[in-house]
Amino acid sequence: MTLKSKLMAATTGAALLAGASASAQELTVGYFLEWPMPFQYAKAEGMYDEALGMTVNWVSFDTGTAMSAAMASGDVQLSVSQGVPPFVVATSAGQDLQIVDVAVSYSDNDNCVVSAALEIDKDSAGELAGKKVAVPLGTAAHYGFLKQMDHFGVSLDSLTVVDMAPAEGQAALAQGAVDMACGWGGALRRMKESGNVLLTGAEKEELGILVFDVTSGPASFIAENPDVVTNFLKVTAEANAMWADEANHEKMLPVIAEDAGMSEEDTMATIETFVFPPVDEQLTEKWLGGGAQEFMLGVANVFVESGSIDAAKASYETNVNTGPLEAVQ
Repeated sequence: MTLKSKLMAATTGAALLAGASASAQELTVGYFLEWPMPFQYAKAEGMYDEALGMTVNWVSFDTGTAMSAAMASGDVQLSVSQGVPPFVVATSAGQDLQIVDVAVSYSDNDNCVVSAALEIDKDSAGELAGKKVAVPLGTAAHYGFLKQMDHFGVSLDSLTVVDMAPAEGQAALAQGAVDMACGWGGALRRMKESGNVLLTGAEKEELGILVFDVTSGPASFIAENPDVVTNFLKVTAEANAMWADEANHEKMLPVIAEDAGMSEEDTMATIETFVFPPVDEQLTEKWLGGGAQEFMLGVANVFVESGSIDAAKASYETNVNTGPLEAVQ
C-alpha cells in the first residue's frame, strides 16, 4: 500500500457520508493517553458531565487519523488535541470537519529521533539517505518529518518509510529495527533514550514548523449542538486557567497523571513543554483569526508535494468555526 493510500484509507468510502450526533444523554469524545493536559483534571472530576448535563464518554486513540475515522463513522462527536496535519488530510479528502479551539501548542514535544548508533546530527543529516524511518502518517509528526527532510535535502525516495504509531516506532527504534522514529509525548521521551533529535523546537519554529493541536468535530454536529460545544469548550478553558495558576498544580497533577497513564514526574516533564493559549488569544490573527487557516493550507501543499494527498483545498476557512469559542468569551 502506498503512503497516499494509507493516508486516505481512514477517510474514504461510506464513512465520509456518515454524520455524527450525540444522544440527548451522552457525548463521546476522543483523546490521547500519555498526552497530559489540564482538561483531564476536569474529565476525571466529572466537570464536563455536570456542565453539559449529560454523560461524556471518553475514548483514547493512538493517532489523529484514527480520530478522523471515528468522527466520520459517527462513533465520536468531538476530538481533543487532534493534530493539524491529520485534520488537513481528512478535510482535504472531503470530510466535513471543523476546528473549534486551539488545544495546545508544543513545538518541543513532537519530533524525530535518530538512532544513537548512527551518530548523525543536523550537520550530517545527509547520511540518513537509505535509512528506514518509522513515521505515523498523516500526523503532526509526519508533517515535521517532511519539512525536516526537505530542509536537510534528504530525498524521500531514498528513505524506507514505515507507518507506525509513536509507541510502535519507539519500540522499533529501541530494537534497532528502524534508524529513525518520529512521534510525540511519552513515546518521544522514550525515543530520546535511544538517540537524538536533529532540530530543537525553537529551530523547527524558525523553519516555519509550527506544532499545535485542536479540538475538532463534524460540522453537522457542531451546527446542530452549538450549546453543547460551547459548554464543552468553557470547561476546557476553565481547566486551562486553573493549571495556569501554579497554586493548583499540587491537586491537579496527580489526577492528570493518573488519567494520562503516566507518573507524576513524567507528566510534569511533558506538560511543561506545552502552551495552552487562553480563549482571547485563540481568537486573534495568530491562531483562529487567520493564522491557523493559512497554516493548514501550507501543510496541505507540503503533503501534495510529497505525494501524500492528491490535492489541497483552495481554502480551509470553512474548516474553522469560532462561534462556540466566541460564545465562551
